[in-house]
Amino acid sequence: MTTTMAPDETLDRRSATRIGSIVIARHGQPHADRTVRVDHRGYREWWKNYDLAGLHPDERPPEKLVSLAQSSDVIYASTLQRAIHTAQMVANGREIITDPVFLEAPLPPPPIWGKRKPSLWGVYARAAWWLGRHEKGETRWQAEIRAEAAVATLTAQALRGQNVILCAHGWFNRMMRPVLRTQGWREVEDGGDAYWSYRRYEKVKPRERG
Repeated sequence: MTTTMAPDETLDRRSATRIGSIVIARHGQPHADRTVRVDHRGYREWWKNYDLAGLHPDERPPEKLVSLAQSSDVIYASTLQRAIHTAQMVANGREIITDPVFLEAPLPPPPIWGKRKPSLWGVYARAAWWLGRHEKGETRWQAEIRAEAAVATLTAQALRGQNVILCAHGWFNRMMRPVLRTQGWREVEDGGDAYWSYRRYEKVKPRERG
């Protein structure tokens, strides 16, 4: 006797055998003045405004990233405007799922003397945070735990056979990389770490690990 499966059942079985890919992208260039020189207090205010900013009006997404978004089944973004704006520019009107689990790791500036450009304050703040300064905010250890949760959100979809793309942030994207590698995801495309950059991951098959 021949058994005919319903279309939905056939799709479910195909999804069960296929594993999707994961694309993790950095947002485009935000609309923020990076030429200003501020002290550590001014940098706090600058960063607060930076978190509220969308992308610069002249920003346009690279065609490759738009193509990857079009071939994705799920589009994620952090809840910060620069990430949402980036996702909107590549999504072409499709649904975007925002989640605070993908937020950038914090950047509390150390209270050192002098005025500097925001880019240099960012280097000092990240180094201080990495070494343990967090000012009662999220610690490096807590952010690493959050990176594991973020990866779990992405892989839960990919392991169901769906291609996933995330538009998020430079440093937190870096924190997800070792988690993905530990779980057997291989980086098959490396687009660097600049604005609009992306990295694409595929699951390593068991026979490929040896």
